[in-house]
Amino acid sequence: MGKQKMVVKLTMEDEKKRSKAMKTAVGFLGVISVEVQGEANDRLMVIGDGVDLIKLTKTLRRKMGGHVDLVSVGAVEEKEKKENKDEEVTWPPYEYRYVPPPSVFEYPHLYQDYGYIPSWY
Repeated sequence: MGKQKMVVKLTMEDEKKRSKAMKTAVGFLGVISVEVQGEANDRLMVIGDGVDLIKLTKTLRRKMGGHVDLVSVGAVEEKEKKENKDEEVTWPPYEYRYVPPPSVFEYPHLYQDYGYIPSWY
């Protein structure tokens, strides 16, 4: 049995009802994806493998408390995957930039001008 695409029409007034309907549909065994469709966001498109349509519609009717109609059922068209094995991966060349170490300068003449000579000097 291949993947099936089912479109279910139901009443969903607000975002909370849409979320509840999607959670209910996703909870079924075999459901791969659920999508809200329609101009008024009143349709659920369920894609799955071996999903029991009767149980799905009954559960949606019970949980949503409204009319649920099964609009269409059909097979999912598989998109052809193009494999490009001939292409080689080219890596950019590694750029190494020389960074000189920091230089430290001492100015002993500054201490001698003021008459102070530190003990470490």
